[in-house]
Amino acid sequence: MGDRRSITFVAAALLFSIIPVRADDGAIISRWYSALLVADRAELSDLLADDVRIKLEDLGIVQSKQEFIASIDEWQGAVAGAEIRHRIEKSEGGVTTVIACYDFPNNDMLMQETFAVTDNRITASSQAAIAENCDGY
Repeated sequence: MGDRRSITFVAAALLFSIIPVRADDGAIISRWYSALLVADRAELSDLLADDVRIKLEDLGIVQSKQEFIASIDEWQGAVAGAEIRHRIEKSEGGVTTVIACYDFPNNDMLMQETFAVTDNRITASSQAAIAENCDGY
């Protein structure tokens, strides 16, 4: 019986050793918000997969990586003096759902955002407003 347990243990250990270790999606997402807050184009570009699709639900827009990076000039003015707080709500099936409070100098907004991450790159993201203030954060 002892041999059977050790064979099972070895088999399980081998199985786990061949399963790729998932990158820390939480760290990727934290880097995202840090870069977004200071409009760091280089970091945002590094975090996004070349074929990423960013869906802005409220505007009915889907942006490519190039379109998103090009929009950062406009975003830089809007985010000056702001704070972004975020918390991960859930992570399943390769998709992480985040609640984010965008606290701008003159107003704030609560958003639900999702991120799909593969090979340490964001491959898809969606953003939708859930409240016109961060009271529910």
